[in-house]
Amino acid sequence: AQPAEGEQQSRSGRRNRNRNKNGQNQNGQGQNGQNQNGQGNQANQGDRQQGQPKDLQGGDEQKQGDRQQGDRQQNRGQQQLDAEGERSGRYRDRNRKRRGGPGDEFEPELADDDVLLPVAGILDVLDNYAFVRTTGYLPGASDVYVSLGQVKKYNLRKGDAVVGAIRQPREGENNSRQKYNALVKVDSINGQTVEEAASRVEFGKLTPLYPQERLRLETEPTKVTQRIIDLVAPIGKGQRGLIVAPPKAGKTIVMQQIANAITTNNPEVHLMVVLVDERPEEVTDMQRTVKGEVIASTFDRPAEDHTTVAELAIERAKRLVELGHDVVVLLDSITRLGRAYNLTAPASGRILSGGVDAAALYPPKRFFGAARNIEHGGSLTILASALVETGSKMDEVIFEEFKGTGNMELRLSRQLADKRIFPAVDVNASGTRREEMLMAQDEVKVTWKLRRALAGLDQQQALEMVLGRLKETSSNVEFLMQVQKSMPQPTNGHGTAHSHGHENDHR
Repeated sequence: AQPAEGEQQSRSGRRNRNRNKNGQNQNGQGQNGQNQNGQGNQANQGDRQQGQPKDLQGGDEQKQGDRQQGDRQQNRGQQQLDAEGERSGRYRDRNRKRRGGPGDEFEPELADDDVLLPVAGILDVLDNYAFVRTTGYLPGASDVYVSLGQVKKYNLRKGDAVVGAIRQPREGENNSRQKYNALVKVDSINGQTVEEAASRVEFGKLTPLYPQERLRLETEPTKVTQRIIDLVAPIGKGQRGLIVAPPKAGKTIVMQQIANAITTNNPEVHLMVVLVDERPEEVTDMQRTVKGEVIASTFDRPAEDHTTVAELAIERAKRLVELGHDVVVLLDSITRLGRAYNLTAPASGRILSGGVDAAALYPPKRFFGAARNIEHGGSLTILASALVETGSKMDEVIFEEFKGTGNMELRLSRQLADKRIFPAVDVNASGTRREEMLMAQDEVKVTWKLRRALAGLDQQQALEMVLGRLKETSSNVEFLMQVQKSMPQPTNGHGTAHSHGHENDHR
């Protein structure tokens, strides 16, 4: 009986309120219609309650009370609007905006006498709005606001290079309320017109293949680092490579030399060096020595900045690949990026050993997994350094997680670096998967012959032998010809036959 009495009271209260509303404004009928529907729902709810146990009824009563309170607050807000002379059309609009997030469908207005100022930058799409980052890849004071309505209208994606215009504030206009200027016009997206950009393919729908076109690093006879990488771990367009390095093994120098070799031999490639959680002086050094785009977030910045920079950089690379470009991203280091995500990621409740949250390893994997060679043009090559032997269990877990995901590995050795043998490359542990797709058939045979000879030597002997021979020769071709002559042929022919069969399997 109690629930029924409560319902009757609430109904009569609502009727009186609706009558008052009818007296206050002309369009009370529409609201009455709404309330009648609400009453019908309440009656149904009452019927449903009769068939339920008593304890559930109590819970429903409470919910219903809460709902009624919410209705009252909504109606009160509506009465205030109506008292101001505004109609319920505006109220519906406001509701829609609240659902879609603030400023969802905001479209800036332009008058004929407005002065337009040109802007350009990289688009960063957030949850309910977007910004054109005009000062690089990190948020800045001069960023330009873009509404989600514009993002949908122009088919914009995160990482797009947008050229457009903002409206110059009018005379006497108080601009203190708006922190950022809004984009009023889009001229080009990634150098294309708006119409051309609308028809582009999504990165996820492109077909990934094994790397087939070689990125040769060999430039001069004296630059041994680049030549040795070409021999032991060749790099192709679309490679996903890990440079596994303990501290002080010379990984930064190796990355600089790889970057310079790529810009020298393949000027058509767009090179991006992403430095996460790095030392400021190292960033300056990289900017001065590398002829490419250097995107950095130094270690004195918060972890959110590290993740923002890395995400926007990889999205930019994806947008370029969609247009058919070849892009190379050098990331230093994926371990530090994993640490940054571990600090910023919301806790999933599952902790791996070393204090790594299980959910924190997915975003860096998504970054690293973006590397691929695309069928019918375009490739994204990622070479990321991974820190090992740091004494941190977390670094070990992060490295183990990425160990099998790459298709090329270059290992640097602390023991060799301590003996001041540079480049400190562990020749036997480094290698590329499906390397025969990147080399000519003759080159494959000689390289495998060299591998068999080096496999019997220890780390230091193997490296010293290769370095000694490289210094005597002026190019890798000459070095391989020398190897062909000097290395003994397999006695029973088994090795050659096996290598042929293996090669044919792969093809």
